[in-house]
Amino acid sequence: MKQAFAEVWSQLQAEPVVWITFTLLVYIAALTLYKRAGSHPALLPVLTSVVVIVGVLLLTGTPYAAYEQGTRFFMFLIGPATVALAVPLYTQLPRLRHLWKPIGVALVVGCFTAILSALGIAWLFGASTDTLLSLAPKSATMPIAVEVAALTGGVPSLTTVAVGITGIAGAVLTGPVLKLLNISDPVIHGFTKGLSAHAIGTAKAIQVGETNGAFSALGLCLNGIATALAVPLVLALFGLF
Repeated sequence: MKQAFAEVWSQLQAEPVVWITFTLLVYIAALTLYKRAGSHPALLPVLTSVVVIVGVLLLTGTPYAAYEQGTRFFMFLIGPATVALAVPLYTQLPRLRHLWKPIGVALVVGCFTAILSALGIAWLFGASTDTLLSLAPKSATMPIAVEVAALTGGVPSLTTVAVGITGIAGAVLTGPVLKLLNISDPVIHGFTKGLSAHAIGTAKAIQVGETNGAFSALGLCLNGIATALAVPLVLALFGLF
């Protein structure tokens, strides 16, 4: 019986539709739980979905490569979804014209802080050069971060994990930190989420409100471009590229 199940599972896990359906069902369940819990940050759908999916992969002995192959269609959707974020941003253009200076300063400071802190902390813990190269772009959105890592000699799979962790941590912590600092401006909340937590933070920001979501989309896009330009410069400065 056990052998028969193993054979059936081996055949099923090779079918993309199995992993796509499984991932969607897990996310829908996680989103439902998140809403019923009053949008508690500890139950962020992306976080709980990752925990469940990783648990299932471990229990079934499924290699991550097999899951990645089966859900590659989702990676394709990231690009169009990122471009679509320009729609809510368009409605905020008049406000954006008056805020370009502070946004520019925040972008430069946030971008270089993300890169240098990742490299510095990893270096202090004795990380290898491959790891440093993989972590440097972790605060950019997934398609850009993976491409930058591949071009600079990093390990794209490690970058993917780092981007996911960064996004989840940023989405969970940004709100409470800004609340602790008594900052309630939706522009700041949105831009901070997009800058520090890219797509995951933006998904959460869109749920809060239009302004929050629009400026989060702006932070995501600008930091992606800034990171792609800044990472090679920083790596070259430290002799890593």
